[in-house]
Amino acid sequence: MKFIETQLAGAFIIEIEPHVDNRGFFARAFCGREFADHGLKPVIAQANVARNRRRGTVRGMHFQFPPYAETKLVRATRGSIVDVIVDLRPESPTFLRHVSVELSAENQRALYVPERFAHGYQTLEDGTDTSYQVGEYYAPGHEGGLSPFDPRLGITWPLEVTEMSPKDRQWSALDVVEADLAKRMTVG
Repeated sequence: MKFIETQLAGAFIIEIEPHVDNRGFFARAFCGREFADHGLKPVIAQANVARNRRRGTVRGMHFQFPPYAETKLVRATRGSIVDVIVDLRPESPTFLRHVSVELSAENQRALYVPERFAHGYQTLEDGTDTSYQVGEYYAPGHEGGLSPFDPRLGITWPLEVTEMSPKDRQWSALDVVEADLAKRMTVG
């Protein structure tokens, strides 16, 4: 595997290194030892999948507060997405900055999302499936989200939004939640 660090410290694009023969290819998509060697948390508590029927579907921007903050390893297993993460670590020099990465069944890339990051994506094709390996169990009382349309986040979604859950539409803007968010995301 190739680990390519993004502009947000601790967040990595992970590319497979396929071994090709007449059958197709074989590649490792996860290795706990290699993740740990790169300073990443190699724990998988849950594995989740999502089916997205329509191109333009937006899911996000989701996170869990400490002590239940999650890592995620996200892939598009069918179709393609623009995956977006936002740094929610108040002590970070990149606090509230984001990175967008295209993940597709074709490019076989994954995005490693560190703890204390918001995560969301938009589908680029009908019938897109995603897979998440998550480092912490879902804790409903500790979940949070941000509006994916907040101008302060500056996220540009490439397509018109066609589908979105009512829950994701109701997430608050940073102006409303920033002080509480920074307080609850502070660790140590």
